[in-house]
Amino acid sequence: MVSGIILCLLNPVAQTAPALPTFEDVTEQAGIRFRHSYGDHNLSNIVEGTGPGCAFFDYDGDGFLDVYFLNGCWLREVSDNFGRDLRGKLRNALYRNNGNGTFTDVTERAGVGDQGYGMGASAADYDNDGDLDLYVLNYGPNVLYRNNGDGTFNNVTAQSGLGDPAWSVSAPWLDYDRDGDLDVYVANYLAYDAGKFRSFYPAAGYPGPLSYTAQPDRLYRNNGDGTFSDVTEAAGVLIPDGRAMSAVAADLNNDGWIDVYVTNDASPNGYLVNTGKGSFEDQALQWGLAFGEGGQGASSMGPVVGDVDRDGLLDVYIPDMGYGCLLVNKGKYFLDQTAPSNLAVACGQYTGWGGALFDFDNDGYLDVFVANGDAHHEYPEEDVLLRNDGSGRFIDVASQSGPYFREKHVGRGAAVADYDNDGDIDLLVMNLNGAAKLLRNDGGNRNHWLMVAPKLPRTNRDALGARVTVTIGNRKLIQEVAPVTGYLSQSDPRTHFGLSGATAADQVEVRWPDGSTSTVKNVKADKVLTIVQATQ
Repeated sequence: MVSGIILCLLNPVAQTAPALPTFEDVTEQAGIRFRHSYGDHNLSNIVEGTGPGCAFFDYDGDGFLDVYFLNGCWLREVSDNFGRDLRGKLRNALYRNNGNGTFTDVTERAGVGDQGYGMGASAADYDNDGDLDLYVLNYGPNVLYRNNGDGTFNNVTAQSGLGDPAWSVSAPWLDYDRDGDLDVYVANYLAYDAGKFRSFYPAAGYPGPLSYTAQPDRLYRNNGDGTFSDVTEAAGVLIPDGRAMSAVAADLNNDGWIDVYVTNDASPNGYLVNTGKGSFEDQALQWGLAFGEGGQGASSMGPVVGDVDRDGLLDVYIPDMGYGCLLVNKGKYFLDQTAPSNLAVACGQYTGWGGALFDFDNDGYLDVFVANGDAHHEYPEEDVLLRNDGSGRFIDVASQSGPYFREKHVGRGAAVADYDNDGDIDLLVMNLNGAAKLLRNDGGNRNHWLMVAPKLPRTNRDALGARVTVTIGNRKLIQEVAPVTGYLSQSDPRTHFGLSGATAADQVEVRWPDGSTSTVKNVKADKVLTIVQATQ
């Protein structure tokens, strides 16, 4: 009799458990044939082991996100002689989204097949002509491609002043001085010595980052005429010993000015607070953003930001070679919640690189994805998918989320986007010396959703730095337009909100980069809402 009562109590719970989405590997059927190479046949140094990333951006303005893939190359100062057969055979690739679930390689026509040693990329309308330009981050000089608006690009690196010769990995765009032109923060890693230093134990594979001199990051101010000026020292952002892995531009202290958060390898992270006077101050230590979960300088990878606990403040998640770091914003400081949230247990056995905070099931809470892979060897690992249960804990749901999560890869960069415009967020994972993987979200749109695309009429047209707040009853969901996020990559520039069972949002508010606001009320769910700032 007792057992019968227990069964009656348990059955309703089992019936109401949410049906989780799954992620289907659709790479082949989508027509994506890209395979990364580090320009050699054997992994033997830190340059080869660092990339690659990728970038989602709508280069042709048709409403569907295209993808730019980064590739390595054979370089005399990096690669072994045995890899010379790869010389001149590798390039980056641009795949156009056809709008029907498939992609076409348009690299040659577009003219963006850079053959440098690619690491990351970002896209923004730096010249305010209405289309997105492409900035490629390399080991060696970077490349800026100006979008001609007809499906092709021109290499304007020389005249722009953005051919940074250092080893660059990430480049978030931001209008830090509010003059209407997009500036760019270039995160640089270290100075590789062409293999001169080889004093290491063979089991380690190759020397780590502290064996090399750091290269400082750079801030380039847009002059408004197609050129940029290096204002690193004048703006107070010079971090001489950083060894940047990636960076994100977002308003972490909630004062209306866009800051820059830089994650560094085996060095303290940098939190560059925008003073609103054309300069920044590194306040990472004061805010609790400088170090890892145990106070050490962790091997931080790509930072992602989002309001994990739905308190109206942006939190930070950083994969690393240990447990990762979930740093929750408490208004005056950030509190490490990696262990209490269950992330330490789930991620501690892996080597994390590309991370994402995204609401994959549209329940209104941000979930976590991490691409994993060994740092010094081509030892594959499973990727991690963790569902936010709304109580401050993350539950490992990878085993329920499709066959892909039973595979192992040597993961690096990752990006999230709704590439098929069906209302749920998909995944793109970059693998070292392996095939890129496009993972379609199937079932995330069983819950309602809203995507908001803020637009400015004349300058910074994608409103980078704008903050969107969606109100549903007593719930407020926030996101910032900060597409350069995670490890070496760029994600969907549109802000995405899971509405759970709500069929409408009571209000959508945009705080524009200049501090003004726009409000739309009674917005129906399950659509992309474009809000254009009214002209003065």
